Amino acid sequence: MELTRRHVLSLLSAAGLAAVIPSTIPPTEASAAPGSAHGGGSGIDRLLGNTRAVLTGTAESNARPETAAKLAAVAGAARGHLADMAAAGEHELFRGLPLGSSDANLNTSFRRLYEIALAARTPGFPSDGAPGDAATRRRVVEGLVRLHERYYGDQSQGYYGNWFNWEIGISTSVTATLVLLAEDVAAQQPGLTHRYVASMDAYLRNGKDGDVDLDSRFHTGANLADITTNRILQGALLGDEARIRKALEDQLTVYATVDPYQLRHGVTDGHYADGSFVQHASVAYTGSYGKALLTRVVQTLKFLDGTGYANTEALVPVVHRWVTDGFAPVIFEGWMMEIVKGRAVSRTGGGYADSAAVAEAVTDLAAYADGERATALKSYVKHLATASAAPPDPARFASPLTVVRHATILADGTVPAADLNPASRSTAFNAMDKTVHRRPRYAFALARSSERISKYEYMNGENLMPWFQGDGAYYLYLAGEDQRDAFGVDYYTAVPPYGLAGVTAPDERRRTVPELYGKPYYDNPDHPLHFTSSSESQNTYVYFPRGTNRHSGGAVLGAYGVAGMVQSDDVAYAERDRLPDDFTVYRNAWATKSWFLLDDEIVVLAAGVGDRSGRAVTTTVDARIADPGHTLRISGERADGGRLPDGGGTGPLRWLRYADETRGTAVGYVFLDSPGGAGRHPVTVGLETVTRSRRLVRTANPDTPVTRQVFSAAFRQEAGAGARRHAYALVPHAGERELRAYGAESGPVTVLANSTRLQAVRHAGLGLVAVNAFGRGEQSVAGVRVDGPASVLVRRERGCRGRVTVAASDPTMRRDRLTVLLRGRGLRAVGAAPDVRVSRVPGGTLLSFRTRHAYGGTRTVALR
Repeated sequence: MELTRRHVLSLLSAAGLAAVIPSTIPPTEASAAPGSAHGGGSGIDRLLGNTRAVLTGTAESNARPETAAKLAAVAGAARGHLADMAAAGEHELFRGLPLGSSDANLNTSFRRLYEIALAARTPGFPSDGAPGDAATRRRVVEGLVRLHERYYGDQSQGYYGNWFNWEIGISTSVTATLVLLAEDVAAQQPGLTHRYVASMDAYLRNGKDGDVDLDSRFHTGANLADITTNRILQGALLGDEARIRKALEDQLTVYATVDPYQLRHGVTDGHYADGSFVQHASVAYTGSYGKALLTRVVQTLKFLDGTGYANTEALVPVVHRWVTDGFAPVIFEGWMMEIVKGRAVSRTGGGYADSAAVAEAVTDLAAYADGERATALKSYVKHLATASAAPPDPARFASPLTVVRHATILADGTVPAADLNPASRSTAFNAMDKTVHRRPRYAFALARSSERISKYEYMNGENLMPWFQGDGAYYLYLAGEDQRDAFGVDYYTAVPPYGLAGVTAPDERRRTVPELYGKPYYDNPDHPLHFTSSSESQNTYVYFPRGTNRHSGGAVLGAYGVAGMVQSDDVAYAERDRLPDDFTVYRNAWATKSWFLLDDEIVVLAAGVGDRSGRAVTTTVDARIADPGHTLRISGERADGGRLPDGGGTGPLRWLRYADETRGTAVGYVFLDSPGGAGRHPVTVGLETVTRSRRLVRTANPDTPVTRQVFSAAFRQEAGAGARRHAYALVPHAGERELRAYGAESGPVTVLANSTRLQAVRHAGLGLVAVNAFGRGEQSVAGVRVDGPASVLVRRERGCRGRVTVAASDPTMRRDRLTVLLRGRGLRAVGAAPDVRVSRVPGGTLLSFRTRHAYGGTRTVALR
């Protein structure tokens, strides 16, 4: 099946690409990117040769000293697996992995066969190195035969457990093994490849007729890239160019920017125009599935290089945009932020390992780019290696060719280390309800949720206590810190789920899914909603429930930003009447919140904070962890001028300071007055040392005890208390003198409004007024009138001859237009602003922002 030029352009028009798949396959060219397989032969020969070279390296690459650690790891794994094969029991191929009922063990067995085959085909080992003799390769082929005959080939006995293992995991290992040992398989078991491909097709049970189904919720995003890459290689093994072309056509859909107003196949998974990445229909997932997709598509570009099956050069700019707009903003000093990792936040790998996968992919992507794009990508690779407290370990890269490329980039003195982010950047990922605000000395990451985006992701015993991770939880990363000491799995282990930084939570104990139902999911297949481990109902109500609020969004103006959210119940509580009687639901607390993202501070406003059931509620200002050996100092000033006692306490505060003197880092907290005479509520400040097991947050984690000092500052309101409002600023790296200045009338930040209808602040030094309007109708503050829900920033710049810049967005994503009136002298537009109409009216300037189909995007206009 051919992909027509018109269809490709429709898929990739935003990137301005020409046709990616040619109508005919030209002769294979001899030239290729550095490190590719030798040129010549048919496109299929080139494809298979490229794949082998990518997986095993070449004699040239493997002779480099930089690859020694990688080769040693490959050899060591293979020797260990062969020893386990020799010691296997009756129903095992490898010792300790009984087969017949465990899909995970079967998946691992196939992966180990691949790792033996990898060592057997990797060139450059010394004679006493990895086992690469014919006998070893024969054992792998015999293992493939045994697994197919006894545990995989019978469709009536297979497909139990996790669908991913059957449709992706096993197929990935089997396909790569067959590519590596194609000659051995042809000689020993000539029909084995056809039998396996037929079985792999049959196991695509979420597909259609043994092939991909683009209408399937399982065949999207990273999953689709995995499946289609496997099918490309299977087509090469079978000499089936039609299969290769069809798989390429299907894979090209992952390159298309998701248009939420014109969905293709109903799929919301993929990259959005604002840099967001979504998987599982509603989960913000750049840091897990997103990096898996990045890894896979770059690997496929390497496989296809010079084959003639695709114009891979045309795809490089698309992937480059993913890296620049999607990945770079959520990686701070080499640490992948928690807000985009879904259930993976509970894994022990950590943010540095996550960004290492990005560095690996970008290293290879740079080899296919040219000019300024190539330089920028190489500079980013060097930045990730130099800025991280745990730089990428090339020995863990998948390909020896990548190891060599990475070493070459680091050794190139003409390539400067440079982030793809400017030093100051504010990014509204409104398509996935996340916000990132960066400054040279810190980064602030905010997790929101809505009726569009899930509050959290739980699945398969991972992320066991996720309930409030999308309810305004935020993470303040300080420059120069080893983020493993401050965040990662140990943060969720040590900090109670009800006390995550930024969260407003009711005072109750919730139970995990395994505690509630005795298994990692809710099982009730006979109910009309048909609850099984992979059903849509399981996704909707258990794995990644969405909120029920419409208002979640924000705007950016240059390097400044504002975000707002109305906290809500999740969909399970809202639809509790249609759920089974034994299904447990939890009611949330309520709050209307805004975050104003400035230079030296992040201002947080909350109104309507409380609980409609009358429960006690806690709003956490911050929660930070530190190694038990670190010296921490907590200081503060009470509203009456007295000092906060050492170790914390409870009372109204003017300011608070947390300092890790061992690290030389600090965070200040300034408690601000809200208009209307609302007094400052008491803040409870605590510091304790806790020891908990990492298994508390993920059943597959090792039972490793973690001891951390936990600092917390929170507003606590007793049961039955009325709704409250809070106002405070986070001031990274602040000293006590600086914090005292905020309390004075001449302080830089003024809270202009703080209610459930309107929240606004002014920063005098920046000439900035920032507004979140939540209610219907017109609302005015500080000379700015807004009609209905909106996020608005107005900056009057000094020294620019009266220049005023206004940015606005629709946080409900449902409005066609919003209007802003600036009171005062009439202004006119400076330069083009196609989505903004400017009109002079009596008493000021009326701005009409076109927000139809903007999906929360910011519209900006400059005035004078």
